[in-house]
Amino acid sequence: MTSAPSLDLRDISVVRDGRLLLDDVSLRVDSDERWLVLGANGSGKTTLVRIAAMYDHPTRGSVSVVGETLGSTDVRTLRRRIGYVSASLAGDLRPALAACDVVMTARHAALEPWWHTYDDADRRRAHECLERMGVGGFSERTFGSLSSGEQQRVLLARSLMNDPDVVLLDEPSARLDLGGREELVATLSNIVDDRSAPALVLVTHHLDEVPPRMTHALLLRSGRVMTSGHFDDVITSDNLSECFGMRLRVERRANGRMSAFAA
Repeated sequence: MTSAPSLDLRDISVVRDGRLLLDDVSLRVDSDERWLVLGANGSGKTTLVRIAAMYDHPTRGSVSVVGETLGSTDVRTLRRRIGYVSASLAGDLRPALAACDVVMTARHAALEPWWHTYDDADRRRAHECLERMGVGGFSERTFGSLSSGEQQRVLLARSLMNDPDVVLLDEPSARLDLGGREELVATLSNIVDDRSAPALVLVTHHLDEVPPRMTHALLLRSGRVMTSGHFDDVITSDNLSECFGMRLRVERRANGRMSAFAA
């Protein structure tokens, strides 16, 4: 019997204030897949990932996580099966929270630890996730005292707290300087290469911050899927030129990373 996909978005359309933000978008992510969603600003990437994370509802279409469908299950429970990191999440967390507490709040998809009860097992799991992301030594440091790069690694640890079925990363390098971005890409590379890690969806508009060995890609343009499929078939000079509306050249560097620049 074929197992349910980690994430299954079917025929998603979103209309807000009379504007069509997404138009008939579908995305299926299986447990061993690492997807890139790429597109220009305003193409609908963040809208798509917020729907996948179950923080927004589509106007039309269905959203399922491992066979559980939005609208027919408890969304608060279903969100715990999704690891979610967004560019704005760091600003939603209280700076005085310890890094360990930031990670633990994911247990109940919360932003504050006092809303729920946690035990020693939860704290041990949070420490394990911080260690996995290379910031175990910052466990008791306040979130606000960490650099932007360190904060992003804490948020990545948070996304793994519940052993999720899929991890969604919405422009995770948006607040980072060059050094922080490179550290983040190295950390993401470890997740991509880890066979025990959950399915991954990375949303960005910068090709040079994509870790090597991503398996699949989807290009969004003006709220529609331009093309999707295996990574090397999708990420080509012709496809990116059409997606971004200018002539671009795509190159793969010796370390497996890719770049796109005006041809």
